[in-house]
Amino acid sequence: MTDDRSLLRDEREAVVEHAPELAALTPGRTGNLSVRHDDAFAVTPTGVAYDAFTAEDVPVVGLDGDRRAGRMAPSSEVPMHTGIYDHAAPGAIVHTHSPWATTMATLHRSLPPIHYMIVSVGREVPLVEYAPYGTEELAVNVVAAMAEADSDAAILANHGLVVTGPDLSTAIENTHHVEDLCRLYLRSSAVGEPHTLTDDQLATVEEQFESYGQNPDGT
Repeated sequence: MTDDRSLLRDEREAVVEHAPELAALTPGRTGNLSVRHDDAFAVTPTGVAYDAFTAEDVPVVGLDGDRRAGRMAPSSEVPMHTGIYDHAAPGAIVHTHSPWATTMATLHRSLPPIHYMIVSVGREVPLVEYAPYGTEELAVNVVAAMAEADSDAAILANHGLVVTGPDLSTAIENTHHVEDLCRLYLRSSAVGEPHTLTDDQLATVEEQFESYGQNPDGT
């Protein structure tokens, strides 16, 4: 392993910058996030408070699972991150134990399309079969579930939530979307059976989303 401080410098700084947002989503030190560049990614260190590390501390891990840089050891969920990057090739990954999604996880429920904002990650958020955290088995289960559902997110049975995106800001934003939708689903389920959107309705939303948003300069 090299101690090259310049390796994935921007990505390591992004991990430090966004770590406080992870702390707001997940209790204690239970989550992790990563940012990819080419054949490696910067990932949160394991077992460390999210305000207690610097860019030099942030581990860099290759898609082969080998640690390449960083003063601290990487997240225990490296197998899940490498598996997702290897198969789906997103730019960033966020994993949380956020309360509403984790409630869904303990109930073994996937998230159906009860609101149009689900299209930020797909048409559903599938449930992943349980496997111990940090294992290759869990990584395989996550990749398979996300691929089958064509989703950028998944609920991990008796565990938590994983969300991907083209960059870390988007992945975190989409994590909030999924967490809010899990809350909405559980609250509405307490009153009755939530109605879901049809494939045609979701297709219309997907088309609308292609032109949604604008830059701060108005373009």
